[in-house]
This record gives sequence, C-alpha cells and structure tokens, in this order.
Amino acid sequence: MRTRTETDFLGEKELPADTPWGIHTARALENFKIPGSSVNPRLLKAYGQVKKACALANKELGFLDSARADKIISACDHFHLSSFIPHLSALQGGAGTSTNMMVNEIIGNMAGAHPLEEINLHQSTNDTYPTALKIASIGGVRELSEAFAALQGTFQTLEKKWADLPVLGKTELVDAVPLTLGSQFASFAEAFARDRWRTFKCEERLRTVNLGGTAIGTGLTAPRSYIFLVVEKLREVTGLGLSRAENMVEATANADCFVEVSGILNAAAVNLIKVSDDLRRLMMLGEIKLPAVQAGSSIMPGKVNPVILESVIQIGIKVKANNGIIADCAARGSLQICEFMPLLADALLDSIDLLIAAALMLAKHAAEIDADQGRCRERLYASPEIITAFVPMLGYDRCSELFRQFEQHGKGNIREFLEKELGEEVVKRTLSPQNLMSLGYK
Repeated sequence: MRTRTETDFLGEKELPADTPWGIHTARALENFKIPGSSVNPRLLKAYGQVKKACALANKELGFLDSARADKIISACDHFHLSSFIPHLSALQGGAGTSTNMMVNEIIGNMAGAHPLEEINLHQSTNDTYPTALKIASIGGVRELSEAFAALQGTFQTLEKKWADLPVLGKTELVDAVPLTLGSQFASFAEAFARDRWRTFKCEERLRTVNLGGTAIGTGLTAPRSYIFLVVEKLREVTGLGLSRAENMVEATANADCFVEVSGILNAAAVNLIKVSDDLRRLMMLGEIKLPAVQAGSSIMPGKVNPVILESVIQIGIKVKANNGIIADCAARGSLQICEFMPLLADALLDSIDLLIAAALMLAKHAAEIDADQGRCRERLYASPEIITAFVPMLGYDRCSELFRQFEQHGKGNIREFLEKELGEEVVKRTLSPQNLMSLGYK
C-alpha cells in the first residue's frame, strides 16, 4: 500500500496515500473511537458555508491567490456531500477542534490547498464552530416551524370536523362537564400554534455570530479588514440575516443562546408528549379511533397499539433529556471558551431533527383519526356530571337533588331522565353545543 507522511508538532504519521484527510483527523479518529453519533450532517454543511465565507473574504482582500481561492470555494460547496467524510465521534474533546480540522483537511485535499495556512486562514475553531452551529440550527428551526405548521393545520381540520360533537370533559382522569370534541382538538391545535411561533421566532437568538474573533474573541491573528468583511460574506453565502457580535469575547465565552433555543425545543417536546398521551386516553375511552398502522402483539391476535403516539412520546422524553445536556454543557464552559460545545451541538441538532420527525409523523397519523360518535354520546349521557350545565338555571341545590334522584333511579341515560324532569326543549337547549361552548351563560 502506498503511503504518505504527514507531520504535526507531535511528530510524524504515515497515512494511506489516498486518504482524503490529514494527520489531525487521523489522530482524532484514533483518539475518539466512540460508538454512536458522528458529527451531525447539518453542522458539516454549515461548516462548509463558514469556510466558503472565509475564503471569499480572504480572496477579496488579497490574502488568498484568486485561482486557489476559487478552488477552495468550489470545494466548500461540495464538501458536505462527499462520501468519504469519516465517522468522527460527536463526543470529541477539544471544543470541536477535531471537527474543524477534519473540515480543513478534507476541503484542503479537494482543493489542493494547505488546511491550516489557507483553509483555516484567519480563523479558529472557537469562532468557526459556534458560527457553524448557529447556521445549522437556524436551518433546523425553520424546518421545525414548518413541521409544526403542518401539525397545527391537521388538528385545526379535526377541530372543525367535530365542532358540534358533545363529549364528556375529564379532569384528574375523572368525568367532568361537557364540551365538544372539536374544542378538545382546538386546544391541541393552539398548543402547536405556539410551538410553531416560538420555533420561528427563536431564530433571532442565533443570528449574532463571533466569526472573526478567532481564539477568544479578540481577533488576534486576523486583520481588521477581514474581521469586518467576513460576516458580510457569510450573509451572502447563507442568505441569513446574520450580524457580528458587538462583544466578540462574550460571544465566544458564553453559549446561553443555545440553552434558550433548547428551552423552546423543550416546550415543544412537552406539548407533543401531553397531546400524544391525551390521544391515547381518548382512544382507550373509545371516543376516538386511531389508524391501525401495524400489528400490536406477537401473541395476541388482532391487537393494535398506539405505536405512533408512543414513538412521539419517546422522542419528547429524549428531547427533554437533551435540554438538560445542553444546559450542563453551557454551564461548564470556562472563562473564554465552552469546551463542551461538541456535545452541546450534538444534543441541540439531535433535538431539532427528532422534533421535525415527530411533528411530521404525528400530523400524518392524526389526519386519519376518526371519532366514534355513538360512543361519545353513550359516555356523555351515562354521566350525571352533565347536570352541572343546568346550575345557572336551577341552582346548585336543585341540581344536587336531581343528581341524587338519578343515582337512586338506577342511573341509565341522564338525558332521558332530565327530559322527563325538565322537558325536552329545556334539555335540548341547555345541552346544545352552542350553549356548552358559549363562554358563559346569558
């Protein structure tokens, strides 16, 4: 096998001649033989955009030869699509240096350029990595907002479909006063509407970048002309409304903006868990029918389980756990650096990807939910709690007496009992969907 020798300040290393990366990546692959996640593809794509912006700035200012710069820029455009990107663990040490060097070396190999002297010119891991993570996260939350828009639309359709179907409300898992099934689904839709809005707005927390700050935000080893130009080039490359941080030292040292975004993702996870659990309960009560998507048991013929809802709940639990990881990583940053940025990035982008999948999966599944209207009415008119709707007209004591009479009567159909006691027209008007959902009585 043909080999080549590469050198760093630790010494020499033999690599296969056709290896598309260099000594720094090779050492990282040896050091971090960790199973599980490799560097997220969103981060790699964003890193290519960062390197392209840096090359454009260095080209315009004359720090890179025009022909060489053009090759680097072309390589940056295609680097993330390369089939030879290795499995580099997301849990690497060094605040992301291994990822930065892998990007430098692969792009350098593609462009025939030096990974440090040319690809990494006027840069550091500490300004390129957080910047790439912000770009990757912005793309992710935009997709997530669209996914929640689809989810919101699905539940709004069901809200309209069952706007006039009275059902029994439940509080503390016990029968309560009536509402409509449509209003129940409206509450789901509204929760997802908030998630849609929050994920859309949280992009604002990610638009300020520290690119040009190099190692600790002071811009040491980068010319001032480059520092002022490179973020402009990054805006052109990404099409995003990015701006340079006013305090680059602070922006390099602190990662709380990612914690804030994760908090919004955590809220979305909470809503997904809550709604999915509620749908499971409504299915168990027989008021709704979930679409059957696969056999539910290896031993019980005909059993069908709410597997989509259970998957969504598990995704929510994972995202909530990631939220804790992200907060801990940011809190453990020391002085001028957040050295646990690789785990933070992995958890944040993982949460975004998981929530996109969950929202789209639930939207598709919920679109096929059906209501068992007969079962809804059966449960509604078997519960004496609907007597509560008559309190404004009859008073608490009279309604309590009716409750006792119904219990002594042997239960049965509460509507029929009330029609005998109060008259059909009174009962029909009081238990109409319009009256039940009128927000107060007249």
